[in-house]
Amino acid sequence: MMLTGDIPPNQTIYIKNINEKVKKEELKRSLYCLFSQYGRIVDIVALKTPKLRGQAWVVFSEVTAASNAVRQMQNFPFYDKPMRIQYAKSKSDCIAKAEGTYDKKKKQEEKVEKRKGTEETPQTGAANGPRADSNGGPAAASRQGKPSAEDVAEPNNILFIQNLPHETTSMMLEVLFKQYPGFREVRMIEAKPGIAFVEFDDDVQSSVAMQALQGFKITPQNPMAITYAKK
Repeated sequence: MMLTGDIPPNQTIYIKNINEKVKKEELKRSLYCLFSQYGRIVDIVALKTPKLRGQAWVVFSEVTAASNAVRQMQNFPFYDKPMRIQYAKSKSDCIAKAEGTYDKKKKQEEKVEKRKGTEETPQTGAANGPRADSNGGPAAASRQGKPSAEDVAEPNNILFIQNLPHETTSMMLEVLFKQYPGFREVRMIEAKPGIAFVEFDDDVQSSVAMQALQGFKITPQNPMAITYAKK
């Protein structure tokens, strides 16, 4: 915990030593891909002003998510530079500056939401809740992972990824798959956006990555569908 000094855990993490060549929009998407596995992300702030280049703030909805991210992603090689992560000193650090009355506005919006929520009929919420969950939950992931027998390629070291949002870059996928041992490379086909191949050293390592990232959502509408590549 040396790096975090005496800053108490909170739901905002501060990341520095980020590669400054990465464009702001891609950086935000890559950070979202990387950190959304720890919990729901409320906001990502990355400013390209000379003073704040190479730094970013990721705001989680839960403190536990932030503390897992701080622990597990410390020194993670992100665009070839190890990330340095700590808790943000306070919300006001940069977020308040960047967004002016961010907190005040948000609180007002939340009040309005709460009021709206009570007026609506309760059953619509209940009906949508579980269905939405089961849509992205493990059941869906395992269904996706097991297509009908004749479609299934033999386990091998190359994964075939489908249902990617068109703005996905090979760097974003590399950041995700590099977390698993044996990662070799990502191959994307320009003529066919939305799909990619990811190569590992062997089929054991590729299947670990497949299980871990099956159904992973790069955007809320795009759960990844991963199968073995047909040889």
